[in-house]
Amino acid sequence: MSITDVQPNTKISEFVSTASSFECLREIDPEIYDLTVREIKRQADMVRLIPSENYTSAAVMQAMATPFCNKYSEGYPGKRYYEGNELVDMVENICRERAKALFGADHANVQSHSGSPANMATYFALMKPGDKVLGMHLPSGGHLTHGWNVNFSGILYDTAFYGCNTEQGITGMDPDTGMLDYDEIARIARNFRPNVIFAGGTAYPRAWDFKRFREIADEVDAYLVADIAHVNGLIIGGVHPDPVPYADVVTSTTHKAIRGPRGGFILCKNRPMKDDPSASLPDRIDKAVFPTLQGGPHNNTIAALAVCFAEAATEEFRQYARQIVANAQALARELTDLGWHLVTGGTDNHLILVDVMKSVKIPGKPFAKALYTAGLETNFNSVPNDPRKPFSPSGLRIGTPATTSRGFKETEMVQIARWMDRVAKACKKDGKDYIFDEMVLGDIRSEVLALCTDPRFPVPGIDI
Repeated sequence: MSITDVQPNTKISEFVSTASSFECLREIDPEIYDLTVREIKRQADMVRLIPSENYTSAAVMQAMATPFCNKYSEGYPGKRYYEGNELVDMVENICRERAKALFGADHANVQSHSGSPANMATYFALMKPGDKVLGMHLPSGGHLTHGWNVNFSGILYDTAFYGCNTEQGITGMDPDTGMLDYDEIARIARNFRPNVIFAGGTAYPRAWDFKRFREIADEVDAYLVADIAHVNGLIIGGVHPDPVPYADVVTSTTHKAIRGPRGGFILCKNRPMKDDPSASLPDRIDKAVFPTLQGGPHNNTIAALAVCFAEAATEEFRQYARQIVANAQALARELTDLGWHLVTGGTDNHLILVDVMKSVKIPGKPFAKALYTAGLETNFNSVPNDPRKPFSPSGLRIGTPATTSRGFKETEMVQIARWMDRVAKACKKDGKDYIFDEMVLGDIRSEVLALCTDPRFPVPGIDI
């Protein structure tokens, strides 16, 4: 079924105005209004390099502000526990069909409130507490919900990891290159015999070989789950391998490279369950989301997600996804030319993991704070086999989805790399402290502001 096949009515209704601007907010709550205006300006005046952030379109934000937020809708389309959901059903059906068409999936659930709840629902659908899961080691680039001990996934399930940490005995990643070692991951899987294998992470700058993961999962009779929260938009754009042909379940957030609202979705194959052939995987997924984990869905978010999927189905979006990767690779090349050490030596996707300690002898945290003062928004991050603690790690994680949404291209990436290098050169160590020259940071901030206020690079969805 195509996206256009599920449109209930192509006629445009008479225009109505609800909450598409902030006059009412300004009148009722000037305090929150003031913070909103300040956040708008902050997002406009910064070079936003956090790879898990982006800008949504005005249409997505307006969908979030629709009266669908007023409706409670426990259940699924055609099977609700409340009256008055006929239009909500249409919205959710459109959203589900668009997701299926966009990714070529058998089944889609769009009710998860975010990526972590989507992963949690997947655990409940595929396993029982105490079962085994194999995922990427968090400090090596994985995610909390892939088995980390302070998260539900590490509390309720028996976990093992692939990655690189000599002290903890974590293997599955080449300690010299930072690249995944799929033969070692296969060896870990054979020894551990997991029920579920997670492929995906938050700080791995290379493409994921989902076909190889499928082979590993089949060898140990495990379900394969692909967490594509970071690379969903790149998959749509054809610049990252597609997990749908290989994974039993695909989970994702919706606010990163795909430029949607803060939500989540789950895709899965239409196949019987391993433990009960009379039960289907789509049914297990849906029941795990509701009623196992959630009550009513956020209907306004689902409406915004439907809009996001429609935008992502365009050639314009596919060009955007390709430019994300081109920008990330241009930024990586310039940093490398300036002498910086990048984990894996570069990037295949939207993000770059910089070993700042190895590059310039500055920990990631003070460097990230200095960059922010200079107008460059990043996040400090662990690197594989990091000798430092997670709250003050060696690395810095940067990415290009948000800057690409503003229209930045390779030329601007070169400038960003040079600004980062100048910030590092403005640092002197005083005992245990890292002191940055405030005048240099101020000069760079002025240059960043000039770029961000250049009319060639408007902020999507924000009219200033």
